[in-house]
Amino acid sequence: MATTEHSLNEIKNHSPNTCEELVTWSESYSTGIEIIDGHHKELFDLTNKLFTACVDGGAQSVFKDAMRNMVDYVNFHFTAEIKLLEQINYPDYLNHKKQHDALIKKIIDTAKSYTDNKTFVPHSFVRTLKDWILAHIAVSDKAYSAYVVNQKKLGLLSDQQISDFLK
Repeated sequence: MATTEHSLNEIKNHSPNTCEELVTWSESYSTGIEIIDGHHKELFDLTNKLFTACVDGGAQSVFKDAMRNMVDYVNFHFTAEIKLLEQINYPDYLNHKKQHDALIKKIIDTAKSYTDNKTFVPHSFVRTLKDWILAHIAVSDKAYSAYVVNQKKLGLLSDQQISDFLK
């Protein structure tokens, strides 16, 4: 249990005055696709809510609700993003989808473990989730956004088409 206490102290020390934010949106994460950026901002918000539920401690129902919201939203966002990538014939579509599928499985398995009262450290999962989201957006999502920019420059794709794909 020393590791768990150490990890919790590390998280609590993340923000000395408040413990409500683990990740902060910045334009450096922007894909340039307004709807997708809105989704990503919501993922940041949900990650922060999970973080707050961990730091506040005790209230398992709060963490379970936050986890359920995250599972639902990740499914929604990934479905939309994959639909977009498929529609624009993104060359690395299958790899991107595999990355999404792996995270969805991890989130669902973690949520199930937590619900089944198996040994699970929520704050450790939140850290993993944060790292995955930041890395995925910064690398994989930036790669497809560069593809989108290029397709738009070539006149093969428009903002309206992107919007229509995401409906």
